[in-house]
Amino acid sequence: MTVEYTPFKGLVIYVPAVYTDERGSFKESFSLRKFKDSLGFEAQFVQDNESTSRYGVIRALHSQGGKYAQAKLVRVSKGRVLDVVVDVRKDEPTFGKCFSVELSSQNNKHMFIPRGFLHGFSVLSDTAIFNYKCDNYFMPSSEISVHYADPELDIDWKIPKEDQIISTKDSISPSFSQFLKGLL
Repeated sequence: MTVEYTPFKGLVIYVPAVYTDERGSFKESFSLRKFKDSLGFEAQFVQDNESTSRYGVIRALHSQGGKYAQAKLVRVSKGRVLDVVVDVRKDEPTFGKCFSVELSSQNNKHMFIPRGFLHGFSVLSDTAIFNYKCDNYFMPSSEISVHYADPELDIDWKIPKEDQIISTKDSISPSFSQFLKGLL
């Protein structure tokens, strides 16, 4: 396993070892022991999610607040996505800053996203299967969202405007400034 540390406290990218031979390949996508030993913390995941999307889909920017906040371990089992997070932890020097990384079935990158981040992704391949483990259950009443095209965040989703596929919910999400008014 290789580990890449980001400038954001707790936000870590890791790539598990992949073993290949004439039969194909094998990788251990998650091991609690290796996760704890390599990254120095232990997450107790309680829910696994999977989404299938086509090129141009942008699923963004979501989180859960309060006691329903979630840490996530995300990866792509088919295709390519641009994975994007925004730090909304008020006491961190990276508050309000964005980070993105391409996750794909080819590069095998996984990203651990601690609690306190907005999260989203855009699909760069024809289709993508996106997997994520969560350390807390989904609670619709605590869901937080911020508009995917907020000019203050200035996120380049790597999808031309005419190809973007956005849900109604994501297209009417509040701006980052509106979100901050509720947070501060």
